[in-house]
Amino acid sequence: MSPRMLRNSIIYVIITIAVIAMFFAVFQPSGRSEELAISEVVQKAKEGDLTRIEINGDNLFITDIAGRTFTSRKEADSSLVETLENAGLDPESTTGPEIIVKGSSGLGSFFGLLINFLPLIFFGGLLLFMMRQAQGSGSQTMNFGRSRARVVMANRPTVSFSDVAGEEEAKEELEEVVQFLKFPERFTSLGAHVPRGVLLAGPPGTGKTLLARAVAGEAEVPFFSISGSEFVEMFVGVGASRVRDLFDQAKRNAPCIIFVDEIDAVGRHRGAGLGGGHDEREQTLNQILVEMDGFDTGTNVIVVAATNRPDILDPALLRPGRFDRRVVLDLPDVVGREAILIVHSKGKPLEPDANLEVIARQTPGFSGADLANLVNEAAILAARNGKKSIGTPEFAESIDRLVAGPERKSRVFSDHEKEVTAYHEAGHALVARMLEHADPVHKISIVARGGMGGYTRLLPDEDRHLWSKQQFKDMLAVSMGGRVAEEIIFVDVTTGASNDLATATNIARQMVTRYGMSDKLGPRTFGKREELVFLGREISEQRDYSDRIAEDIDTEVHQLVDEAYSLARITLRENNDKLHQIAQYLIEHETVEGPELNELFDSVAPTPARATPAAAATAVAEPEPEAVEKKPAKTRQRTPKGRSSGPNTAPAPAS
Repeated sequence: MSPRMLRNSIIYVIITIAVIAMFFAVFQPSGRSEELAISEVVQKAKEGDLTRIEINGDNLFITDIAGRTFTSRKEADSSLVETLENAGLDPESTTGPEIIVKGSSGLGSFFGLLINFLPLIFFGGLLLFMMRQAQGSGSQTMNFGRSRARVVMANRPTVSFSDVAGEEEAKEELEEVVQFLKFPERFTSLGAHVPRGVLLAGPPGTGKTLLARAVAGEAEVPFFSISGSEFVEMFVGVGASRVRDLFDQAKRNAPCIIFVDEIDAVGRHRGAGLGGGHDEREQTLNQILVEMDGFDTGTNVIVVAATNRPDILDPALLRPGRFDRRVVLDLPDVVGREAILIVHSKGKPLEPDANLEVIARQTPGFSGADLANLVNEAAILAARNGKKSIGTPEFAESIDRLVAGPERKSRVFSDHEKEVTAYHEAGHALVARMLEHADPVHKISIVARGGMGGYTRLLPDEDRHLWSKQQFKDMLAVSMGGRVAEEIIFVDVTTGASNDLATATNIARQMVTRYGMSDKLGPRTFGKREELVFLGREISEQRDYSDRIAEDIDTEVHQLVDEAYSLARITLRENNDKLHQIAQYLIEHETVEGPELNELFDSVAPTPARATPAAAATAVAEPEPEAVEKKPAKTRQRTPKGRSSGPNTAPAPAS
């Protein structure tokens, strides 16, 4: 039994005993006795009518010769014993009634007073117990206005900049904040003032919280950590009270750092949204604004805040004097990813063939949290396989699990579905291999993962931030490769290309409406996206074009998709033998990557022994595709690197 449960059990026992004692003290079953005056008691004693007199404090209990009981109480200042002795009734006499003395006057009065106040004492103790229980249970009924910030003191083990990798520019910016906290006189002597706040903005998992803790660890100052949502309660004014209490604690421990995670929960633009302002949230925000840059600005307290949505924050919160610096943490590049992998691999046994640089090149688009999860998944897989160290197969499987999900080994495919999936993925891979501006193929698999029957993973040669029109066109053709391969080999088509069609249509529409890549409509954008601050996502599009332009947009999108479809068809028909070779290899081995994949592409495709009935029917009935400018085949061999695409799709365009 825990100490808390033992303490509560003891309290319950004490309360039960008090209730029983109060019941017997107040409601004891005794008959109603007649009360006599002291003079009557003396008279009856002298006449010989009494057999027993009991003195209990200031009370008398009398029994007569008939067995009846009477009561009496003190009437003069003297005690009952003295009163009886003065009347000639000696307690030590053997004649007359038996006189028994049980208690003194003071002690009897005390117990009588205690019994009278017993109900009040009981209910007071019960109320105190309930209040302590409410405060200890976490609801903090009596402490609504107290801050719930977690404090990490300077003498505790902390995180340093050496534990943060992949964000060198951000660390350089925050290094000055550390110097401000450690040596403020170096800056104040030149008239510089300590920055009031630093805003860390970036996608989830890029290390905003870790970097804030590293600043506190390097500066060796107390670190107050709280989430923006912990300020807001159902009662108006509670959040503002907690802000005041938090800053009061910070000022008492200055110099220190206050870290507010997800500040957009309380710092959103005031007066925006469907229902207008939110009183509690806006009052909390107003109090934060006052504390950060109000009349009292002489304290050495720095506020570090983190958010994924800096665009929805109130302008008053972002102005200089409150958040003087904005540090953007982006997804790491290949060098940063390798450094992050090294940090998270410390203390883990790696096999000699586990090259973290190669793994970093295979994981573009991964955040620091993704890479930490990748290393952890690889360690779990190695332990599951009974190995003592982590090797390349575990890292490769971990990447596939994070991108596409775990293998669905229990999923049963018919031979026909397996063949359709093999030709579908072979179509994607072959089109990507033959087109000049498409990304290199890194892996082909027809093993079911997540909701997919198979996938083709493409990796660019390098991290890419800009996309060209020709790259988009080849990307569309790669997306159509699976659907075209099904149509060429089996005549009929399946639902396996639904995600490919949606991706291709979306890319084509963005090319026309956002990137100005339409020859007919020219270099302009169409439509203005509208977002609600409190929803944080696009809910509608404001049309700034006519119905005729809308028809032209649909026509251009259709033309781009149709051209990609025709290009994929021409590419696969000209390399029909290679398509059969790749598909048959997948049917036999299910997965191909690395040197085996390059060897498969570079080998001479044997002529199929016999054409499938579907292929023969296609050769007779299929009309010639539309004339499309032929793309030159790739002449250089490229090492698979970079970001993986989604299952059965090309990489999504940069937004």
